[in-house]
Formats: sequence, structure tokens, C-alpha cells
Amino acid sequence: MWKRPVFIFLALLAGWQIFGQQSDREAYIEKYIDIAISVMDRAGGPASIKLAQGLLESGAGTSTLAKRANNHFGMKCGARWEGKTFYREDDDYDENGKLIKSCFRVYRNADASFVAHSEFLRDPNKNFRYGFLFRLNPRDYKAWARGLKKAGYATSPTYATNLINIIERYQLYRYDRMLPGTIEDTGPPEDLALGIQRVNDVKLVLAVANETPADIALRTGVSISRILKYNERINDPNQALRKNERVYLQRKRSSYRGQKKFHFVRAGETMFSIAQRYGLRLDKLYRKNRMEEGSEPATGSQLKIRGWTRVKKAPALRSEVIPEGDPESPELEWEEEVEPETPGFEIDFNEPVIEIEEEVEAGGAELYHEVIKGETLFGLARRYGTTVEEIKTLNRLDSNIISVGQRLRVK
Repeated sequence: MWKRPVFIFLALLAGWQIFGQQSDREAYIEKYIDIAISVMDRAGGPASIKLAQGLLESGAGTSTLAKRANNHFGMKCGARWEGKTFYREDDDYDENGKLIKSCFRVYRNADASFVAHSEFLRDPNKNFRYGFLFRLNPRDYKAWARGLKKAGYATSPTYATNLINIIERYQLYRYDRMLPGTIEDTGPPEDLALGIQRVNDVKLVLAVANETPADIALRTGVSISRILKYNERINDPNQALRKNERVYLQRKRSSYRGQKKFHFVRAGETMFSIAQRYGLRLDKLYRKNRMEEGSEPATGSQLKIRGWTRVKKAPALRSEVIPEGDPESPELEWEEEVEPETPGFEIDFNEPVIEIEEEVEAGGAELYHEVIKGETLFGLARRYGTTVEEIKTLNRLDSNIISVGQRLRVK
């Protein structure tokens, strides 16, 4: 007569275990989605794959390595690792066939582990093994999962299937279209079904190539008059839009609601592209920075994006040429100071990019870059359309290690 209560107890226990596992996974996704998207933008490869690998290999952050070493991908020390280490038994044996403790890397935080894992796959020395992955469609998570298995990344025969199951169960593929640092969430399920995302708590969609505002109005249920009203550069219902062009479905904000106070202007950025990036009204961005509408900020200048007060002096404009080291160069004053950096390993992909061009005797031009926090040779090579080996040759580097403030020739 005790069989039924025991069976019920075991069933309840199993149910609670499954519920707990799902809860851990959902918490893990929420915690690390931002770094997964940033790494996707920086190094390539789907954010969905990175998250699924982290979930699988760290047990949703509950493994010993994840908890004690911030190591979510089982990264071993290797010959060039100079950081802290953590030893535990894994799959290394001595010459007598006896299992010995393996050396694993210790990271300052989990974000560093995500970055290091992508650098591992991007390492030119491993290009023969993993290089083909980065020629796959970056949104084809199935091809990536099978490619990792084909490359011998994992020994488990079900590794690819496990990744695909995790991605589809938690709909991680939706993150493969997102941009780093700005798209905060997808909102309720009905928004996800319509392709609606959010920036600065404002709804938007990414246009399909040659889609028109009228098409977007039809698929989202937002009137065409509102779409024309909310988007400064959209004036015609039948205007052909570029692929992934942001189309806002609500009025953009006057101020950024995220943590960043300032944006450092990168080469090629305009006031409009910056306003689009942060979900800000273009006229408010001009006003906040005491700039005349139609003017453009110089590369490397600092724009205020958060707060209601205006800067005391406008930033340098693109039309103003200020020679480097000119003692007459004006210094900008700000009503608010930038928050000091907190200790620890943090990555901000919106830090300033300092680019300096110097004429050489032969009449050509050398392009230099000053390294900022979180940058790697792989990211610089991708940004400047060159290769890691070329940058290393130009700068006589023996390794891929670079440091903050280091001045590198990239062309």
C-alpha cells in the first residue's frame, strides 16, 4: 500500500528538479545575453550558439569551474596562459596512464570567459580547424552546431543535437539579429512574432531589404502616419528601405535611459546614426550637445546622450580641423563627469576609437589605432579590413596580446 505514495513523491521530486533546471537556464540566459550579443558583433558566430554552449558546458553556471574559476567553457591553461589557475581532474593522464589534475584558466568574471572563448575559436593558429565556421551564415545556428561537432570541438556524439535543442527550446535564435548594447528585450510573445524589438524602451523593427514603410505598417498594425512621424528620414510610404534599417514604431526618447551618459563618436558615424542607435530624437540630441542641426561631430568627440541638461560647450565638429598636440586646441567642459571605471574586467564596445593618420615620406599614409579596454587583434583586423598577421608584422609583435593605451599601426 506504500507503492503509490512513493511513486507520487518520486514524480514530484523529478518535477521540481526539471523546474529548477529550467529556472536556472532562464536566469543564465537573462544574465549573459548582453555579452553573448557583444561577442557575436565583435568576433562573429551566432549569439544563440554562444549561449547554448555556455548553458551546456557550465550547467547553466552551476559547474565547479563556472563558480570557482568564472570559466564557462572549460578553457584549459595552455602554454601561453599567465593568469590564475585552477586544477581539477578532467581528461589528462600521465605517461603511466594515470588520471591527473588538469590546469584550467581562472577569469576575473564570466564576461571575460565569453570573450576568451571566441578568441580561442578565432585564433589564426586554429584556422585550419575552426576557420570554416566563420564563413557560415552567422544566423544559421544549425550549421554552426553541426560545424562545431565536425571540427571535433566536442567528443559527445549528441553535442550538435543538444545545442540545437537548447536553442529551439528557449528561442535563442531571436538574439542572432540583435545589435550590442542597445536592443534590450523583445517584449511579449506577440511582439516577437511580429519581429518587434526594443531600444531605449521604444519599439522598432528591422526592415527587410527593399521593404517599404507601408509594408511595415501592414505587418505590425501601426498606422503609416505614425511611422512617418516617428522616423526622421522616412518621408514616403513607398520608400525602399535598406536591409536591417531601424524603423521605430513609437516616438523616440529625448534622453537615453540606459547606464551610459556619453557616446564617443566613431569614424563614419553621424548624428542620425547615433540617434537611431540609442532610440533618441535627432533634434533633442542636437540640442543636448549645443549643436546646429545638420552639423556632424568629429571622430573621437564626446556626445551626451543621457540627462536633461545640456553640455556647456559643443563638441568639436567634423568641419573643424584640430591638429594633434596643438596647444590652442580647446578642451570640452561637461556639466556631468563621466562615471569612473569600476575595477575588474569590463567590456564597453562603445569606448572611443582613436584613429590618427600620418603622412610618410613616400607620400602614402599610415593608419594608427590606440588600444582601448576589451579590444583584441582579431577585432582590430576585422574593423580595418586587414589580418591579425599583418598587424603583428607591422608592429613586430610576437604574440596576440595587446594592452590598453598601446599604439598600433593597422595600415
